[in-house]
Amino acid sequence: MKKFNVAVVGATGNVGREILNILDQRKFPIGKLFAIASSKSEGTKISYGNDKEIEVQSLEKFKFNDIDFVLSSPGSRVSEKFVPKATKAGAVVIDNTSHFRMKKDIPLIVPEVNPEEIKNMKKKIISN
Repeated sequence: MKKFNVAVVGATGNVGREILNILDQRKFPIGKLFAIASSKSEGTKISYGNDKEIEVQSLEKFKFNDIDFVLSSPGSRVSEKFVPKATKAGAVVIDNTSHFRMKKDIPLIVPEVNPEEIKNMKKKIISN
């Protein structure tokens, strides 16, 4: 089974922590997992799943090279700044902020409603 390198941006927030828990609960095929947040959280450890822990890395310093997917929930202004950097490095970003909603050429996907719209992804960004 193919494994994916995944970065969770906004990992110290409530949504970010829930994303980590869901990835673990659903046994998503992860090669490498990165918890990303602001520099003030760099080096702290957060727990997820039943017994896992991960060290937080700084978004300001993080290189998105070799990242397959970014699951993003850091706030609109933060997404506006880092998402282009992540997609330029080759990652597909699923952004939970409002920044990319209703933008031309960026599909707004609600999996239970319109999963087929993913085929319209042109910029490696999915708004959720």
